[in-house]
Amino acid sequence: MSVALEMRNITKRFPGVLALDSVNLLVEEGEIHAVVGENGAGKSTLMKILAGAYQKDAGQIFVRGKEVEITNTIDAQKQGIGMIYQEFNLIPHLSVAENIFLGRFPLTKSKKIKFDELNKMAQQYLKELETDISPQSIVGELSVADRQLVEIAKALSLNSSVLVMDEPTSSLSPGETEVLFGIMRKLKESGVSIIFISHHMDEIFSIADRVTVLRDGKYIGSWPISELNEEILVQKMVGRQMSDMFPKIEAEIGETILEVRNLTVPGYVSDVSFELRAGEILGIGGLVGAGRTELVNAIFGAIPTSEGEIFINGSRVAINHPQEAVENGIALIPEDRGQQGLVLKFSVKENITLPNLKRFVKRIEINTDQEEALADELVERFSIKTPSLAQLAENLSGGNQQKVVLAKWLGMKPKILILDEPTRGIDVGAKAEIHKLIGKLAAEGIGIIMVSSELPELLGVSDRILVMCRGEKTGEFTREEATSEKIMMAATGAIEMGVN
Repeated sequence: MSVALEMRNITKRFPGVLALDSVNLLVEEGEIHAVVGENGAGKSTLMKILAGAYQKDAGQIFVRGKEVEITNTIDAQKQGIGMIYQEFNLIPHLSVAENIFLGRFPLTKSKKIKFDELNKMAQQYLKELETDISPQSIVGELSVADRQLVEIAKALSLNSSVLVMDEPTSSLSPGETEVLFGIMRKLKESGVSIIFISHHMDEIFSIADRVTVLRDGKYIGSWPISELNEEILVQKMVGRQMSDMFPKIEAEIGETILEVRNLTVPGYVSDVSFELRAGEILGIGGLVGAGRTELVNAIFGAIPTSEGEIFINGSRVAINHPQEAVENGIALIPEDRGQQGLVLKFSVKENITLPNLKRFVKRIEINTDQEEALADELVERFSIKTPSLAQLAENLSGGNQQKVVLAKWLGMKPKILILDEPTRGIDVGAKAEIHKLIGKLAAEGIGIIMVSSELPELLGVSDRILVMCRGEKTGEFTREEATSEKIMMAATGAIEMGVN
């Protein structure tokens, strides 16, 4: 095969940080090449240099054997490099066709858009992707999966021969992911080279031909996927054994601290009951749409229920608002940390102390010394990697952002901690740290509910696993009873076993 893209000895410095240190990447024509590494390994920086969003300090870039200089995004597009970011670059109120050809509309002599021609042009690229999306559909009304296809169609319309896909499955269901993978394989067959960034091991081994590993801004190496397995790849990424991914800290499991009886959220959750004990980690599994997030949000008072009762330490409590949940010792780490868990433009200190401000207020002033002392204590306790407490939350890695959310709520000293997808979008090394933190918190006597879509995480971390399907509880297993097969059968409604 001929080489589609080569990046040699790419170096990039930011103030006080060597982000990339002589990094290499070689992508062959018509291959799917995974670039993997922990958050902070340099993956995004390398891709932004390729896409023209950043400029390299040293190194060379070759496209189809010819050295090129990429100083902006237009340069990258001219070289056939297309970038699909995790956050889509689409305009919601415009049509699919308008988004695909934004800035390149076919015009009449009087500068009016030829909409018939525009829609016909867009239809050609949508047809290539074998989708029935209409060119006239409004992008804001499309599903996440369909918006992903619009981004791919836009890249193809720019004659992209190298397509970078950054975490393209992060918001997709398993079924939608398989559809996307089918499209990626067809693009590969047509000669398009795809650079694929993902934290999911199963996806990498399902779709990639080769893998390049980065660690701490350095190039570790590249290998055909056939020469690797998950354990070897994780070792190369994080420099430690995969068995360290789910460190199980033994905790003394105490009395029941939370009991949920017959909880119902119209349209989402139907008649669900369970108990949680002090020091216990209760995992909640199920497929997308099973009602897991709605269940924990209802317990936290974030969405209304039509039926059901909640008991804490044996006493019935009324929770109709998150503030009432907090007053009853319940904390929730939401699924979307960026939108719901953090104020990204606030500093680390401000995010950590936000729920605790009443503790520091004397008359109308905040005791900043006390506030800073708490933030310092929690940053150290959770090993949050930040240059200072003044660092903006948006500038932290995903793993450290999640630690800030944990620290924020643990400062409230909750009795019950609810974690909704606690390691989503976090690299494998940071996942191990989060898992260890969860175990330590359980050992301190906190009752933990953990919603997760990752079977290894559920099996590795939980003391007991509750499974949901279509809003109902369809399975409940102890750590000893639980297997991947049992959980998947209950999650698909194939069995209902162990339900009390």
